[in-house]
Amino acid sequence: MICLIRQGRHILLLATTCVTLTLSGWLAAEEVEHQAVTERLEALLSDMDGVVVNATPMNGLFEVRIGSEVVYISEDGRYLLQGRLVDLETQRDLTDASLSEVRQEQLATLDRTELISFGADDPVHEVLVFTDPDCGFCRRLHEQVAGYEAAGIRIHYLAFPRAGVGSDTYDKLVSVWCADDRHAAMDEAKAGREPRPARCDNPVMEQYQLGQALGVTGTPALVTSSGMVIPGFVPPEQLRSRLDNMASGAP
Repeated sequence: MICLIRQGRHILLLATTCVTLTLSGWLAAEEVEHQAVTERLEALLSDMDGVVVNATPMNGLFEVRIGSEVVYISEDGRYLLQGRLVDLETQRDLTDASLSEVRQEQLATLDRTELISFGADDPVHEVLVFTDPDCGFCRRLHEQVAGYEAAGIRIHYLAFPRAGVGSDTYDKLVSVWCADDRHAAMDEAKAGREPRPARCDNPVMEQYQLGQALGVTGTPALVTSSGMVIPGFVPPEQLRSRLDNMASGAP
C-alpha cells in the first residue's frame, strides 16, 4: 500500500493504508495495451485531483501527472518512482519536457496585464522573471535591462517575495504594483530604495502562488514561453544564446 502525501509542492511516498495499489487479477503486462493500462491507472488514482497518465518510451513505465508534479508508475501499479527520466541517446530530459507542458497550462491562466514589462514591444524572445527587489542578483539583472532589450529580449516581471506573505519585501512589492508609475517604482525598489507606500487590489499574492506552483524556489527565476525554467541570473548575450538554442530545438 502507498500513500501519496503533498508537502508544499512536493509529493512524499509513504507506506500506509490510505491508497491501495493492489491490482490483483490484472492481465499479464505484455497482454495489456497501453490504453487499457492508462485507463486502469487513472481509475486507480481517481481519488486524486488532476491526475493524468501517459505512456513513456520505456516499456512498462507510465508517467503520472498529479497537479504540477510528475512521477512514474509501473504498469502493474506496484511501483511508483520519483526522479528524472532522461533519454541518454538524445540527451533529452523527458521529465523536464513534461513539466514544461504542465507549466504552460498553468501560465495560460496568467493575467498578462498585471505584468511589469521592460523592453521593446517587438522582441525576438520574451521571458517571465519572478523577482524579489531585495535579491542581489535580481538587482543585477535589472541593471542590465537595456542589455536584454539590445539582445532582443523583453522582460516581464512577476512578484515573488522570498520571505513570504506579510514580509517587508511583500509590502514593497505591493507598493510597486500599486504605484501610479509601476516602472519607476520598480526602478526605485531595484536600486535599494523604498518605493512610496501604496495599497490597492494587486496580483502579488497570486503571482507568488503561481511561482510556487511552477517550482520556483529562488529569484530571479526565468520562465520561457515554452515553460522551461532557467534559475538564476543570466547575462543578456548568454541568455539570448540559450533562448535561440531552445527555439531551434538544440540540447
